[in-house]
Amino acid sequence: MRTTQLDPDGYFTLDQRDGRWWLITPEGDRFFTLGMNHIDPATMRYTENIDLWRNKYRSSTQTWIKESVVPNLKKWGFNSVGWTQEVTIRNYPHSSGFSAEDYKTLDMPYCHLLPFTESHQWDQFSRHYDFLSTEWEDWCDYVARAHVVELSQDPNLIGYFYSDCPTWVHTRPVNAWRGPIFDPEKLKSETGRKALSDLAHRYYKTTHDAIRRYDTHHLILGDRYEATESIPMEIVNSALPYIDIMSFQDFKEPVSHLNDWYRKTDKPVLLADSAGMKWNTEPGEISPNDGKWYSEVLSELQNNPGCIGFHICGAYQRNRARRYGLIDEMEIPDHENIDLITAANLETKRWVDSGS
Repeated sequence: MRTTQLDPDGYFTLDQRDGRWWLITPEGDRFFTLGMNHIDPATMRYTENIDLWRNKYRSSTQTWIKESVVPNLKKWGFNSVGWTQEVTIRNYPHSSGFSAEDYKTLDMPYCHLLPFTESHQWDQFSRHYDFLSTEWEDWCDYVARAHVVELSQDPNLIGYFYSDCPTWVHTRPVNAWRGPIFDPEKLKSETGRKALSDLAHRYYKTTHDAIRRYDTHHLILGDRYEATESIPMEIVNSALPYIDIMSFQDFKEPVSHLNDWYRKTDKPVLLADSAGMKWNTEPGEISPNDGKWYSEVLSELQNNPGCIGFHICGAYQRNRARRYGLIDEMEIPDHENIDLITAANLETKRWVDSGS
């Protein structure tokens, strides 16, 4: 498979070796991305723990990344950061995420989400963009200039995500007011199916071209589709020429869904956001990240020759909005589940190193 990269030498790319797909490091080694999602320093700034922030980390995000985030991720067996933005208040916009300077301090492989469209299924405020307008082209170029230019020469960058769970043909109760990007009723006719193909082609070509205008090196990871919702093939077929990996969120049946999508597309697949936990927690209730579930899913994903990684949801550090995290706001670890997650990550590293 040829990637969309024009100049991949010295950057992460893809290759098929020994009957399966792998990410390939800038040095040419096999790489199965084990990523942590949602890493937000604001969790260290509650009135109850801000003294830790001021005294231990000198009120510096870079110091916190260097002295807390990196040592813990490596100790737990993670080899990358999947997506740094975190929930601020439920169904509100996510945090701003890491800057280019933050990524330099991180000095680990990472992925970055480009805010081309705020069509996330959890977002209750944003209206849909008009993908057919000239303003859409201008906006995509702006996003690329604002984000891509700064990151385009970084060999630690794996690639770029787009929207988190875009509502192409579905909605959630919090955003039913705006409707989906495309009316699924129109898919009952050939004319409607062609209209969706044309719209999706415009979206993926415009975003691809905006990136490639400023970055010829890095992979394009595309939308992080919600695997439990409808994803019409008109969308997927329009995306395939302009992305390098099919990325999914899935909290129900990630193993079977990723197997299905690899068979349908023959494209490498990434479990970009998933975890075993109780989602609808009440204020004050804590939902641990199930290490046994993580271990089982990670092991089963290795049987999918198209799967190139798993990024765990649930947060590095627990905040009071979602109440999920491997350490709490006072930096006390969830040892029971972290030990299981660490063991699974180290076993995966042995599997990668063995060349199986």
